[in-house]
Amino acid sequence: MASIAGKVAIITGASRGIGRAIALKLAGNGASIVVNYAGNAGKAQEVVAEIEKLGVEAIAIQADISKVSDIERLFKQTLERFGKVDILVNNAGIAFYKPITEVTEEDFDAIFAINVKGTFFACQQAVQHISEGGRIINFSSSTTAMMLPTYSAYVATKGAVEQITRVLAKELGAKAIAVNVISPGPTDTELFREGKTQEQIDRLSQMAAFGKLGDVQEIADVVAFLASDEARWITGQNIRVNGGIA
Repeated sequence: MASIAGKVAIITGASRGIGRAIALKLAGNGASIVVNYAGNAGKAQEVVAEIEKLGVEAIAIQADISKVSDIERLFKQTLERFGKVDILVNNAGIAFYKPITEVTEEDFDAIFAINVKGTFFACQQAVQHISEGGRIINFSSSTTAMMLPTYSAYVATKGAVEQITRVLAKELGAKAIAVNVISPGPTDTELFREGKTQEQIDRLSQMAAFGKLGDVQEIADVVAFLASDEARWITGQNIRVNGGIA
């Protein structure tokens, strides 16, 4: 997909997991990469080093996307380094799984601050700075349609992201900026495994038509397609990259 060669992509939460896979995939297709991270500078620099081996530029920028001032700084530093932003991938997120009676106000505020507030205000910055014909790719989850006990707070945040995406696609259509959301199914990452028993993981794996967990590369491949010129007629869509989970 040479159509993203020379583009500049900001990927939030790119030091590990799906974000890391996306960073390497877009870099492999010729884009310069901003590796955003919250706390693990070492991991972020490892991703930068891997990208530079591919012959493209990369920079790691620390920013807590639950803070608007950090998001503003993320874009400011990107523009200072690269002079433009073409692609925003709002990948950063957190999750927890609790019965609704056990969810505290602090839990609720924390998950909405990162998953919803972070995505919303990163999109706000993108609207002001992204190039005409750019791409915004948000992240939801296939669990929004699955009625899974203990997921109420998590899926509430992802439902909000889906609606932000739909409205923003209309707002930015005149600038030829495509805005889409990806909804992975169970994908084998540290975040996915956190707080789950092996029995739960096995059960979720078998819910997919392919009978396995998703792989981060399978998600990254779809992001790369949506970032490319080949996807220029796709906007306002929720792409369920989930192996046929039911």
